[in-house]
Amino acid sequence: MLQIPKSTRKAGQLGFLLLCVLIAQCNGQGFRRGRLVDGFLGAPNKVSSMQLVRVLEAEDLWFEQRLDHFKAENTHTWQQRYFVNDEHYRNDSQAPVFLMIGGEGEASKKWMREGAWLHYAEHFGALMIQLEHRYYGKSHPTSDLSTSNLAYLSSEQALADLANFVSAMKVKYNLAETQKWIAFGGSYPGSLAAWAREKYPHLIYGSISSSGPLLAKVDFSEYFDVVKASLASYKPECVEAVTRGFAQVEILLKHMIGQRSLDEKFKTCTPLKDSIENQLDIASFFENLAGNFAGVVQYNKDNRPNANVTIDDLCVVMLSNTFGPPVTRLGMVNSLILQQSNQTCLDYKYDKMIADIKNVSWDSEAAKGMRQWTYQTCTEFGFYQTSENKSDTFGDRFGVDYFIRQCMDIYSNQMDAQFLERVVAQTNKYYGALKPETTNVLYVHGSIDPWHALGLTSSQSAKTPTIYIEGTAHCANMYEPSNNDPPQLKEARNKITKYLAQLLDGYAASAKFS
Repeated sequence: MLQIPKSTRKAGQLGFLLLCVLIAQCNGQGFRRGRLVDGFLGAPNKVSSMQLVRVLEAEDLWFEQRLDHFKAENTHTWQQRYFVNDEHYRNDSQAPVFLMIGGEGEASKKWMREGAWLHYAEHFGALMIQLEHRYYGKSHPTSDLSTSNLAYLSSEQALADLANFVSAMKVKYNLAETQKWIAFGGSYPGSLAAWAREKYPHLIYGSISSSGPLLAKVDFSEYFDVVKASLASYKPECVEAVTRGFAQVEILLKHMIGQRSLDEKFKTCTPLKDSIENQLDIASFFENLAGNFAGVVQYNKDNRPNANVTIDDLCVVMLSNTFGPPVTRLGMVNSLILQQSNQTCLDYKYDKMIADIKNVSWDSEAAKGMRQWTYQTCTEFGFYQTSENKSDTFGDRFGVDYFIRQCMDIYSNQMDAQFLERVVAQTNKYYGALKPETTNVLYVHGSIDPWHALGLTSSQSAKTPTIYIEGTAHCANMYEPSNNDPPQLKEARNKITKYLAQLLDGYAASAKFS
């Protein structure tokens, strides 16, 4: 149970009751490196009980996939999981095929029964298919997740999986060449959706790329710039309170009494006095505290029932003087997020985090995606959400060197700064970064989402259309429409419908989402 200081038990009771209600409603997941424990795109969960039964009864389908698409001498294969929903399929030579691309977490069957794309499929009579990404979920190409086995984990191999899969499905389902394949993806799969059209235009006719970062970047300092701007959208004073709170943490760290106070406020699993000389532990501690705000901002009001905690809620706490000084309010936010994640204490120890991610078993907690995604950041993308300015809101404790050190400690000493800069440059050269030459791709982003800083949010060319939704978060346009959605989100979905109609030669262009 969240404890409140004795001096504030009587004052501010209304705000505290609000906080307790929020905690009771929370059913969240851990957040680190800008991702939920099950991936960047949270699973939808608005299905009715009857629909849920149908979801759970949906069949796991399997496709024999090549391990290495680029070396003919490697003949190893594995089984890749996919799902199909044909209840809206018009089954004629003009009916489209909608392909949802899986990402850095287990593919969810719930997407086969809800989400905006289901309404698009119903409207256009599309066959719906979802393909799980190699190395995530139940799609296990290798016996374990050893570093040598992870050599086959890359966006390039995943795109080749998609191409091989599409070609095979055309045969299996007797699909005509006139049937257009439209790729859908959110977050990293949003990038893949755009890149699939770029690299395999003869197979993928068009794509809806939602919240997809196109620019690979080692030092993604812009992430927390957007977090601050998003908090300031509530009130600028909210950011000021968070800044003061982090500054007070620094002060309390300097002496033993302050360290004990921080242990109590932040419910640390290990006393800070045991880690004060370990800069990696302290970096992890600060990264966790900053992540409390980043996770809420990234998924703010994204229309999932379990996304109950919002920017408004955090700022109500941070601006409530009756709760005590800003550092105490930071502790209350931390307690809220711990309970949201079903955790009893804040585990900030660096060595434990590294040991967890180094576990190569498919049965490990890290196999839910953290080991695999961390590898992809170390070998392709970077995307490290850093804070290294002492006067900034979140301080200077987790700079880029902290994240590069993780690559070296988890996988290989060769993954140093020069290696990261080289592979990120290669990624940007291969895909075109923020200057894509691809056609038939619609890029969708929300202004609250920190990942929009690496995406295509505006364009002067009709060949690269964009939708930038003020006030919405990561992949918000993909979730089930609601009457309570803000007007700009409703309009964005209508624009997507019209764009699909354009791709599909104007068929049934009048769909509306309310």
